[in-house]
Amino acid sequence: MEGGSYALSMLFWLGGLVIASFFLSNGAESLSHFLGGKFVGRTLLSIATTLPEILIVFYASKMALYGISLGSALGSNILMMSLGLAVMILIATTRLSKKAVKEINIEGFKLDMVFLVLTAILGVVMFIDGYGIIDGFIFLVLFILYLIFAFHETKCERPLEIEKKPVTFRSVTKASLFFLVGTVGTILCAEPFIHSLEGFAGGIGVSVAVIAVILSPLAGEMPEKISVMLLASRGERGVSISIANVLGSKILNNTLLLSIMIFGATLFHGIDATINPNGLLKFQVYWTGILTILAASLMFDRKLTLSDGVTLTILYTASIGFQFVLLGFM
Repeated sequence: MEGGSYALSMLFWLGGLVIASFFLSNGAESLSHFLGGKFVGRTLLSIATTLPEILIVFYASKMALYGISLGSALGSNILMMSLGLAVMILIATTRLSKKAVKEINIEGFKLDMVFLVLTAILGVVMFIDGYGIIDGFIFLVLFILYLIFAFHETKCERPLEIEKKPVTFRSVTKASLFFLVGTVGTILCAEPFIHSLEGFAGGIGVSVAVIAVILSPLAGEMPEKISVMLLASRGERGVSISIANVLGSKILNNTLLLSIMIFGATLFHGIDATINPNGLLKFQVYWTGILTILAASLMFDRKLTLSDGVTLTILYTASIGFQFVLLGFM
């Protein structure tokens, strides 16, 4: 396929992702009226936007391509905890939003912050001697605990934190249908879009390093980025869901996605299979932990502002620079 054909294919699948994300974000916002914005963002939306990555990680582990599987999980964390969060802040605090806010209140996300930092630190410590099956079970237990605490917190939320609307069969069905259509559309469009983008980049002579470090994570996270941007432009409720989605999906990557990678390795390559630290993988694991803690430190004052968005953009740029420097020595 020539560069022009790849470009047309890329635009076609990108359009599909935009449409799917429209349904997904609308469905998520509607479901939040019944289930709570944070719970929907943390769980349903996070899982839906991460499904393409889950499939990629599992099949890459089956083929023993641990660099691809681990890079997919951690590369998306590096991207979304820096540039992704920065874009969301930029939209929510400027005229790009229908109801722009001066600052984003994140006081209600203490649980996410604790699990985000905890799983980032554990991910680094446990990778010192490589990831094995025991680590897979630990990651899975952490994910289950996060879901339990998130569900409990939702039940204990103050009445004003969930916008009560009449719950009718029609409203629930419509919201669920929108969410389902968006999820299926995301699954169908994500992988062809990634392949088209990589084919287009290769066709015009973009180096493998650029594809691995910049384009692949950007493409892999496209469903989540589009959903986050659409939600952030809809005002306070949408912003709350988008923050929950970013934090929840990154916790999912630090737990469930890593456990799927490990279980895939042990299922197809034996119970003693180990994913060992080496080269760029080691850097990505360690840098993901460091960047996550740096990004979390910006939230200690329980708010996010435009200046925080600028800082996160700088962190992303530094991250890309570090990876290119490291690739130069490999």
